[in-house]
Amino acid sequence: MRFIDEVEIEVLGGHGGNGSAAMRREKYVPLGGPAGGDGGAGGDVILRAESRLKTLLDLRFRRIFKAKSGGHGKGKDMHGRGGGDLFVAVPIGTQVFDKDSGRLLIDLDEENQTFVAAHGGRGGRGNRHFVTPTDRAPQRSEDGEAGEHRFLRLELKLLADVGVVGFPNVGKSTFISVVSRAKVKIADYPFTTLVPNLGVVSLGEDREFVLADIPGIIEGASEGAGLGFRFLRHVERTRVLIHMLSVDPGENRDPIRDFSILLNELEKFSKRTRTASDRRSAQ
Repeated sequence: MRFIDEVEIEVLGGHGGNGSAAMRREKYVPLGGPAGGDGGAGGDVILRAESRLKTLLDLRFRRIFKAKSGGHGKGKDMHGRGGGDLFVAVPIGTQVFDKDSGRLLIDLDEENQTFVAAHGGRGGRGNRHFVTPTDRAPQRSEDGEAGEHRFLRLELKLLADVGVVGFPNVGKSTFISVVSRAKVKIADYPFTTLVPNLGVVSLGEDREFVLADIPGIIEGASEGAGLGFRFLRHVERTRVLIHMLSVDPGENRDPIRDFSILLNELEKFSKRTRTASDRRSAQ
């Protein structure tokens, strides 16, 4: 399974159905009057957070989501059927942004939390709503409203209790493979881990926590060096960070200096995200 943590999608609410301008036509019923039914409301496009998903991969191959339109009203006061809502499953931890303004709309960080990404249009009224003392048989009705149309950017921030950070090739993947049930790629070259890995660590009966192995961080990562800051956002939700350092003299590394660099890059990234958040709030 490919790890995809950012996608752009297009969402369209269903159009409302048109109202009817029918008149009652029944034998032996004089002056039957207007009997046009209302159009049905269009369906909503609703994002729903589900724990079974760990990536936005499914949305990578389907970018347009359109809810069903409402049915048109008919004679004999028959209303159109409402368009069904379209539910789109996303992983817990998905943030929803308006693509044009960059504004954060919602953070779906709870199981079964929902967000109406695009509202359906209101159904049009039938001609029976337009009866007046001077017009007892109106011939007009309303068309249904168009559904909401939006472009969204979805970003996934992993939900983990503990995050493991460090330079490339210091043993993060080996550590998570030993203490959890995660199956990860391990090799003796840098940047073996190209995407975050999640593992569940058991502490006994009914006690466990989620451990995340974050791809290697190097000096300048907060500015885009190495794998860049793309995966740094996955450590923002962790309760605890484990800094893994190499003390192998054969690697000619200074663990104190490496630790200082890691702290510096995390601090720079934190300031960067706060600044971006302030800009979005101002908009």
